[in-house]
Amino acid sequence: MLLRVKKIKVRAEGKEILKGVDLEIKKGEVQVLLGPNGSGKSVLAQTISGNPEYKVKEGKILFLGKDITRLTPEKRSKMGIALVWQTPPLLRGVKFADLLKKISKKEIEAEKIGAAVLLKREVNVGFSGGEKKVSELMQILSLNPKLVIFDEIDSGLDIKRLQRIAKVIKEELVEKGVSVLLITHWGQIVKFLKPDWTNVIVNGKIICKERDYKKVLRTIKRYGYEKCKKCPLLTG
Repeated sequence: MLLRVKKIKVRAEGKEILKGVDLEIKKGEVQVLLGPNGSGKSVLAQTISGNPEYKVKEGKILFLGKDITRLTPEKRSKMGIALVWQTPPLLRGVKFADLLKKISKKEIEAEKIGAAVLLKREVNVGFSGGEKKVSELMQILSLNPKLVIFDEIDSGLDIKRLQRIAKVIKEELVEKGVSVLLITHWGQIVKFLKPDWTNVIVNGKIICKERDYKKVLRTIKRYGYEKCKKCPLLTG
């Protein structure tokens, strides 16, 4: 097992956000985490990547069999965990091309994912929402991650760019054995990536795990997230 999240509980700002989350991801798997706003999706992503604002109060996180629950983000990154931010920071004074030269462990064709036009610009400064997503993806591809967590990478993207990014994720990550956890509340990119497992999180708990992503999307469309606790998927 590449990643094992075992019954973690996380509090922030005096409130329990994750309430005993369990999640397992094997090498080379694509998993999706769906849920409404405020359900804990992004908090789970930040917790796995080691954001110190989100501390595990109970449970543990194992990566490659090692307990990483108390490790720093830097150590987790070196082990192979990468996070694509929902809202990436601006790096004024730093050219995108220079950043890539600094972090790159392998050559990636910028043109292939539509990042060539960004190379001479400051990182994320003046970038559109779609350009920021491309910038983040390019940075991830320049590394050698074992697990990539995409937090709302489909947010603000048109269908054409969404298809292009999904194609790159499949060809440059999944087909090369990299595991992917895709966090979203919109199902369109799920259709393009065809995940191995689809999870639903509501009120800080993963309440559903299903292989048939189409069934999950149909259920959510019909019942909505508010009724997911009574979702027929839970009873087979």
